[in-house]
Amino acid sequence: MEFETWEPVYRKILADFGFDRRADERARDVLVGLTDPFDREHLPAFSGATVAIAGAGPSLTDPDALERARGADLVVAASTAVDRLEDGGVGVDCMVTDLDKNPETVRRLTRRGTPVAVHAHGDNVDLVREVVPDCSPGSVLATTQAEPRGPVENFGGFTDGDRAAFLADHFGASRLLFVGWDLDDSSVDPMKAKKLEWAGRLLAWLETRREERFSVLDGRRERYEPPI
Repeated sequence: MEFETWEPVYRKILADFGFDRRADERARDVLVGLTDPFDREHLPAFSGATVAIAGAGPSLTDPDALERARGADLVVAASTAVDRLEDGGVGVDCMVTDLDKNPETVRRLTRRGTPVAVHAHGDNVDLVREVVPDCSPGSVLATTQAEPRGPVENFGGFTDGDRAAFLADHFGASRLLFVGWDLDDSSVDPMKAKKLEWAGRLLAWLETRREERFSVLDGRRERYEPPI
């Protein structure tokens, strides 16, 4: 995903949520000042791999979900999905997070050498300043939803979960499996529900780009309007 392709979608997200692009850019610039360029040799071997994209939905604790994740070549987990997977005996090869749930997990993973894609946006600058300096710098892959700058990259995606899918796609995964995704979770608040709707739209776009069918979209694919 190049930023020129992502930017029209980003503009639609900003308009739909009323987010301030300048705030995202300020957050990105804070992250620029706290990170170094990421050595991609430290990433797991995505090319040609079957990658489980783990969301943090309630279904992640189902035995079937854990087994599907365990059977994949690699696991990329969003936010607290890392903790749930580890509790179920499933290791994680990369974490994707905007730091809003489990910063101690972020610190712990980076210190043991697991890559963590740390995302800066307009609402989490304080967390970026608090958490990133405590991380092992060689394990922090800095990301933004705005235009990339310096060591801060943009692989596409909006929520932690769909950013994990776009990251795996960017680095050459041959197949994406989705576990712990509950796009119709009725227990979430309206803002989260809206974000899940966007996550579904973005996954529908990604499967079209990849010419792949994601089972997580079965039965709901037709409801998602293409983002561009």
